[in-house]
Amino acid sequence: MFSHRAARWSDRTIEEPQSGALRLLVVDDYEPGAEALAAVLHADGYQVRCVFSGRAALQLTQTWVPNIAVLDINMPEMNGLELAHRLRLRPVTSDIGIIAFTALDESAVRSGGVDTSFDGYCQKAGAPTTLLRLITRMLRSASRPPTMHD
Repeated sequence: MFSHRAARWSDRTIEEPQSGALRLLVVDDYEPGAEALAAVLHADGYQVRCVFSGRAALQLTQTWVPNIAVLDINMPEMNGLELAHRLRLRPVTSDIGIIAFTALDESAVRSGGVDTSFDGYCQKAGAPTTLLRLITRMLRSASRPPTMHD
């Protein structure tokens, strides 16, 4: 069995929508992996959009704003670090949850300074259950106060 890690890097919480599904954006240049992840998230009840570049993500978020963005780090043209930074600068996406979803080890990601724009980290490997748990931990509902240590 694959073992992979996840971590909360901020105390940002995302409010669960009163009606409709939580909106998740998957951004990864590896199309088969991104589409497979999007299918799993959709099957888990989320409204999911999937794009294959940082530029496509910026364009999409002009008309469709996710609650949480799941970003690969290593992408050509615009990597996940630059995309996260740009999403934080835009008023419409400045408060969304942003998760680094990458094959890189957490220490490698942190040493690149990406934790300043990201709310969480999940290493790609095996089944997406760790990512699903991290997403759940980021949610805030009226019956559950925000916490970083669920």
